[in-house]
Amino acid sequence: MTPIRAALLASLILCTAAFADAPKTDVAKSADHPVLKRFTGSVLAGYAQQDWEQRNFPDARGVSKTENDKFANPVSVEGKVTRLFYLAPLGKSPLEVYRNYQQALTAAGFKVTWQCESEAQGCTTAYFALEGSERAKGMRWAEGNLPAADGAHAGAAWNLEMALSHEQARMTVGTLTSGGRTLYLLLFTSMAENEYTHRAATYVEIVEPKAMPTGQVMVDAKAIGAGLQAEGRIALYGLLFDTGKTDVKPESAAQLDQMVAVLKAQPALKVFIVGHTDNVGGVDANLKLSQGRAQAVIAALTQRGIAANRLLPHGNAGFAPVASNAGEDGRAKNRRVEMVPQ
Repeated sequence: MTPIRAALLASLILCTAAFADAPKTDVAKSADHPVLKRFTGSVLAGYAQQDWEQRNFPDARGVSKTENDKFANPVSVEGKVTRLFYLAPLGKSPLEVYRNYQQALTAAGFKVTWQCESEAQGCTTAYFALEGSERAKGMRWAEGNLPAADGAHAGAAWNLEMALSHEQARMTVGTLTSGGRTLYLLLFTSMAENEYTHRAATYVEIVEPKAMPTGQVMVDAKAIGAGLQAEGRIALYGLLFDTGKTDVKPESAAQLDQMVAVLKAQPALKVFIVGHTDNVGGVDANLKLSQGRAQAVIAALTQRGIAANRLLPHGNAGFAPVASNAGEDGRAKNRRVEMVPQ
């Protein structure tokens, strides 16, 4: 008996009758991702979705040839993350499942970054590089386990969670354009745990890149005062606006209250309220937008009791970026309102 086979047998668990069967229904509150439907008859046994997180994908070099169980050059992608774990119908081979996913992805315009279909191409290394325990964090699982499907191991079963393996493993990684967005997609198919289950398992991870939601951290009065003294300005990302609009959103109230506290604590302080945009759109439109937002903030401050003669608006459009506009993260940082002492 090989060491690998011995290890698989050692991982057998005894299950109560209530949980000895494979899941028959999807895990609660789960669904296929809109861009990729499941292999026919599969059960969505594991599911997680995070509005904003960071995931690592292999680049075109695939797995490392010098480090064990590592991707050669993992690329970090941030955005909305969906993770799905499927069990195919009993008796369906990993090859049949994988080829069907390949066909569907190709038809949808999938662009392959890297893929493997054998141990020689790096699939075993890719299996370990997936870091199954890390990727399983936060996933919800259907009730059930993975029972053996042959008479020689009747009564044996394995844990369901991330029950992938390097047996008949195949992986494809790449990008898919949908609705004007470029999504990152990783798909790994193999035997579910080992050959005795007679099932194929598929893990899918899809990242929809986007900037981290801003405006969730308010700058308090003490920090505003310190920033004005140390830097001569303070950026206030807690002032929120809808895209292309100048109205201050109600969620900005807490930040406005902290600005008022600073101005009331320093009666002699006069400030510019400076609006900034990213580089999306024309210069004239962005000048008008940034000026309008600065004026809207001043209106909100005067409504809270600050004299108008202490406040001057200025629209700076995108002429003073604090980050690169090449990506959405940078553009989000550039869209801001600042207080600057006069």
